[in-house]
Amino acid sequence: MARVYVSIGSNIDRARNIRAALDALAARFANLEQSRVYESTAVGFAGDPFYNLVVAFDAEQTPREIVTLLHGIEDRQGRVRGGERFAARTLDLDLLLYDDLQMRDGKLVLPRDEITRYAFVLRPLAELAPDTRHPVIGRTYAELWGDFSAEDQELWPVDLE
Repeated sequence: MARVYVSIGSNIDRARNIRAALDALAARFANLEQSRVYESTAVGFAGDPFYNLVVAFDAEQTPREIVTLLHGIEDRQGRVRGGERFAARTLDLDLLLYDDLQMRDGKLVLPRDEITRYAFVLRPLAELAPDTRHPVIGRTYAELWGDFSAEDQELWPVDLE
């Protein structure tokens, strides 16, 4: 079993799509844990605010199998692929961590680079796994969040509608 962390984000029909993702993951992985939900301004483009959170679960599937499962959940929520990288989306599910595995296999990169780049990924991850260490940097997520400069990335906790 591997400990897996996945980021979830949406800025189109946010509450419905986040709930659908959580329901789909909970139906597949009985031990689903989640951070609070955060609202954030769009990063990299002008658009509606996002809801973001991170979930954790134990899985027997390989990283590639988990990514395929995540893409299926996104597709069922109307995710359109092939557009701009920074754009509005119904649902975005990204595999962040798979235990302490480090890999680069095409588009699958673990740990995901966004962990240390974006407040909407790091803050909920630090909340969910504060004492877990980044497999490359070696510092805990709580330490990384404590040193993170989020001045240009507004983020605040919200109750899911």
